[in-house]
Amino acid sequence: MKTFFANNRAFSVKNRRVAVTLLHLMVAALANYLAFLLRFDLNIPSAYQGQFFSYLPCLLSIRLALCIQAGLYKGLWRYFGVNDLKKIIRSVTFGSVLFALLVRYLPGGAGYPLSIYILDWVLLIMLESGVRLVIRAFKGTSAGGEKGGKRVLIIGAGDAGEMIVRDMKNNPKYAYKPVGFIDDDPYKKGLMIHGVPIFGGRPALPLAVTRNRPNEILIAMPGAGHKAINGIYELCKSFNLPITTLPGLGDIMDGKVSVSQIKALQLEDLLQRAPVRTGREQVKELIRGKTILVTGAGGSIGQELCRQIMDYRPLRLVLFDRYENGLFAIDCALRKKTIKPNGCRAPEIVSFVGDMRDEATLEHLFSVHAPQIVFHAAAHKHVPLMEQNPLEAVRNNIFGTSNLITAASRHYVKDFVMISTDKAVNPTSIMGATKRVAEFLAMRMNSSSLTRFTTVRFGNVLGSNGSVVPTFREQLKRGGPLTITHPDVKRFFMLTEEAVHLVLVAAAAGKGGEIFVLEMGEQIKVLDLALNMIKLSGLVPYEEIKIEFMGLRPGEKLYEELFDETEEVVPSPFEKLRMAVPGKVPSREELEWHLSALRDHLSRRDPGGAVSELRKIVPNFVGQEDAAVQIKNRFFRRGTFEDRS
Repeated sequence: MKTFFANNRAFSVKNRRVAVTLLHLMVAALANYLAFLLRFDLNIPSAYQGQFFSYLPCLLSIRLALCIQAGLYKGLWRYFGVNDLKKIIRSVTFGSVLFALLVRYLPGGAGYPLSIYILDWVLLIMLESGVRLVIRAFKGTSAGGEKGGKRVLIIGAGDAGEMIVRDMKNNPKYAYKPVGFIDDDPYKKGLMIHGVPIFGGRPALPLAVTRNRPNEILIAMPGAGHKAINGIYELCKSFNLPITTLPGLGDIMDGKVSVSQIKALQLEDLLQRAPVRTGREQVKELIRGKTILVTGAGGSIGQELCRQIMDYRPLRLVLFDRYENGLFAIDCALRKKTIKPNGCRAPEIVSFVGDMRDEATLEHLFSVHAPQIVFHAAAHKHVPLMEQNPLEAVRNNIFGTSNLITAASRHYVKDFVMISTDKAVNPTSIMGATKRVAEFLAMRMNSSSLTRFTTVRFGNVLGSNGSVVPTFREQLKRGGPLTITHPDVKRFFMLTEEAVHLVLVAAAAGKGGEIFVLEMGEQIKVLDLALNMIKLSGLVPYEEIKIEFMGLRPGEKLYEELFDETEEVVPSPFEKLRMAVPGKVPSREELEWHLSALRDHLSRRDPGGAVSELRKIVPNFVGQEDAAVQIKNRFFRRGTFEDRS
């Protein structure tokens, strides 16, 4: 059956091309005859009638050859546009010139009227383009996009806006009806594009919404920067309408915009900042041709690290993670990128399933693959979960990191870059305290090793596993409510791509022993994020979607900090990077003594003792209450260990 339909389709396409070619020849003959009629005031002398019939076969042969050469029989007339008109003009012009040259050498050609060449050229262009325009107009009128569907107000009356409206009008499958444009160009006000009026600049937006009652606002400005997008959103959010947009210019590969590319405006679009341009050459020099190890490669940060590292052409990229699902996903994604043109050698990808808490596993990993640079992104990161599982936080974030640092130093790794967190600054959580200890371990090892140890600290990454934005999206899908711990809670937010690029820049800039801190901009209220996400969905906060406040969870802060109270802030030579110089770091002997005590608490399954020891290593680790008492009450009852969810 499939073969039957395929053959039928091929047959119909072939028939269409034959019909279009025959029509082209008929139009060419008609244009030439009309040229003679106009030249002789509708009364062609018999001698010139003979000329018309004598030279017509030659003319039609030239027109046929050039029609096929230009592919004029292939185009769908309902999409006739400027490029098609250019093809017609080129084909007709070249054909007329060629015909004129041939006629001069044919018998009786000297008497062929020169005006016929010009009239024939003009008439054929008019007829060829006119037929196509009529078909396009007829198809556009009957498409059905005008009669119903979603009413859309379009912001941006440029090329993208024109293409979107044309696509809406030409395709009946798109249930869209464009009701108007908003554009800040004063010369466009009052004009129309494909019959759709331009109401004026942004001040005209409220009146346009009131009068035309759109169901959706579309931002058709692919080249707009983040400031422009934010400004438009601020104007539009009070209307409680869904706001959609188009992908950026870099994502529109062929330069053409269509309705299928429309996407909902995302929170990430509002928080997008100007891309960081600096440091790319240094990163390329650091990574190109090297063997790179990424721990936690299956996590959000790890995956983006791997993607960006691949762009700088390492010799080998080793992906290390204890969880196979995330590792498998990034392995498959990277292998699709390794197909290189011109026979260029693609970076080798090695996926290694293992646990950094196992020293034997690390020894095998470093011995076999000999990484020159290590990016350490593996960690337990969820604050409330680590409050319930402090021993696991210590075992993974401290001892796993210690094992990795020791293995890297023993195998003479050139650079070791550790991903830290703003929660390590004046920590109030077990997760933050363990990451602060990991920072100390990296700094101390740097002073006694040939390996350069660099730490990079940043805050929340939008869209990462378990972060607030995916949680809000899931709650919105269920119809709410959106749950927030506290109305005043604030957080630093970055996009994954920006954070990872700055990690790579910091790695290239590091001399060893530094703590680089990414500039995160201003802290954002989580409540504002929730309100924006509800409004971006075209819903009304508190009415259609409720917001509930659950109270701060154990270990959480109302706001985050990027620098410890004991640290000095130093500028770096790179944009959006600063350095933190700690006032006091425990000596290597002190750290060894504390790690030994922590091992004892782990072996005895004593979470309270482990938390007390963390406070000795990190004196400014202060919880909302006495953390050690909380732990004992939570995990011990009548002298027996009790596992609670």
